[in-house]
Amino acid sequence: MKLCASPHGALSGRASVPGDKSISHRALLLAALAVGESRIAGLLEGEDVMATASALGRLGVELEREEEGRWRVAGVGVGGLAEPDAVLDLGNAGTGARLLLGLLAAHPFTSIVTGDASLRRRPMGRVAAPLRAMGATILARSGDRLPLAIRGRGDPLPLEWRSEVASAQVKSAVLLAGLHAAGRTSLREPLASRDHTERMLRAMGAEITEEDEPDGGRRVTITGQPELAPQRFTVPGDPSSAAFPVVAATLAEGSRVLLEGVGVNPLRTGLYRTLREMGARIGEQRRREQGGEPVADLLVEGSALEAVEVPATRAPSMIDEYPILAVAAARARGVTVMRGLSELRVKESDRFEAVCGGLRACGVRCWSEGDDLFVEGGDPPRGGALVEARLDHRIAMSFLVLGGVARAPVTVEGAETIATSFPGFVELMNRLGAQIEEAA
Repeated sequence: MKLCASPHGALSGRASVPGDKSISHRALLLAALAVGESRIAGLLEGEDVMATASALGRLGVELEREEEGRWRVAGVGVGGLAEPDAVLDLGNAGTGARLLLGLLAAHPFTSIVTGDASLRRRPMGRVAAPLRAMGATILARSGDRLPLAIRGRGDPLPLEWRSEVASAQVKSAVLLAGLHAAGRTSLREPLASRDHTERMLRAMGAEITEEDEPDGGRRVTITGQPELAPQRFTVPGDPSSAAFPVVAATLAEGSRVLLEGVGVNPLRTGLYRTLREMGARIGEQRRREQGGEPVADLLVEGSALEAVEVPATRAPSMIDEYPILAVAAARARGVTVMRGLSELRVKESDRFEAVCGGLRACGVRCWSEGDDLFVEGGDPPRGGALVEARLDHRIAMSFLVLGGVARAPVTVEGAETIATSFPGFVELMNRLGAQIEEAA
């Protein structure tokens, strides 16, 4: 699918973005481990989350969609999954695949896990290593890539694991395997990553402790073999999805947009902090708690931006938002510096290269030094380019936002991938005043 975004004026109105993708995956997986029936409201029904739901169905979990965004899950208890009779295909869902491996590592049967062409290129070694240390047998392609076969251990070994990167996916996989171990399993990461798994497990009755360490690291410990209580999960709006209309409204002079019910967990809002440092007017209204997560309505007004330097320590709280931040930087006066972006090379695409290539095609000067990205901004970009999404939903949406604030339209090829995380993206943006349409 090709979509073309043409330059637009001020955006206005109110909207709600889809449910948080990270929390939606976790709500399904954790509800499957509860003893009893859980209800989920606001579930993101994008392709990624539906792939996780399908995999759980093959593992013996009963799931029922009651209406849009509302699901019922009959939990089978910790250790209660059944051997699948077919390959578990996670599509493009990197979060679903890695977290599911944590569960499969603790079940004494063999599963085959695969995904689409993009997911099959993404390394699974960071997750596979601790799971092997807990007793799982994992046979994978070179580089620990999908498809892979995993045979779990019914009595996984408790573990003390030191992760070299701050990764919520690695941490969550270890915690999910540790749920099944007799004893305490700990993971230490160099910086705190998003903590949705910990919040949700604690609400379900699991014993979890978190400690800040003197060197800035974070240790999370779980006590295994609890009985998890069923829940009524309410999924907040995804701050990563909200990032696209937020930046679009910020860059269009005269805009005033209200985005309702967006998650504002401080471990997910690095982009909003950065945009405010650049001069963006993003206010919070009706701040409240929803399903254990802080939520607010975001009021966004058009703003003139100035370049900033984004420290590498902020990456865990905004790792998915660098592509759209690069678009904002293309309109910020001066040179914006984004430090420590090595993780972008192993996302749905090599986002580092995809961002640089797309910006240059649209007439924006940018360059890299090691893992640091530099973007020189100012006047509206030239635009008038064709950008390949590279099977990456965030690259597709970012350059459609850029097309709206450039001097000439931008066309994105491969835009069908947007459905993995933000079904209804085009409709929502156009209701606010954008001009995105299917290209010939």
